[in-house]
Amino acid sequence: MTEKTIKIPGPDHPISIEPNPRRVVVTLAGKVIADSRAAVTLREARYAAVQYVPRGDVDMSALARSVTETYCPYKGNAAYFSIPAGAERSVDAAWTYEAPYEAVAAIRDHLAFYPDRVDAIEERDA
Repeated sequence: MTEKTIKIPGPDHPISIEPNPRRVVVTLAGKVIADSRAAVTLREARYAAVQYVPRGDVDMSALARSVTETYCPYKGNAAYFSIPAGAERSVDAAWTYEAPYEAVAAIRDHLAFYPDRVDAIEERDA
């Protein structure tokens, strides 16, 4: 087994996590998969901002745990969920860091969704 490199966010690779004051709604196939007023927005380096939704605001019965796992040296091990209602398009549509590194601990117990694997990730005023 090889040890995994752990990196700390800094000026060369900044990561910020802030509460999203807007309501975040994720839909697929006419069904609401997630609806939250407590999402957080993660901004990492030059990547697009990502909405992380608390697990309690996600319809977990609509998701199926995947065998896919990935590793990020800044965040840790990611586990994935597919959304069966989306068929092949929605394989590994959501990911979560169940034991994130301390620098990004605010995303623990949250899920994020790939925009191209769901119908919409909307930020609403109410």
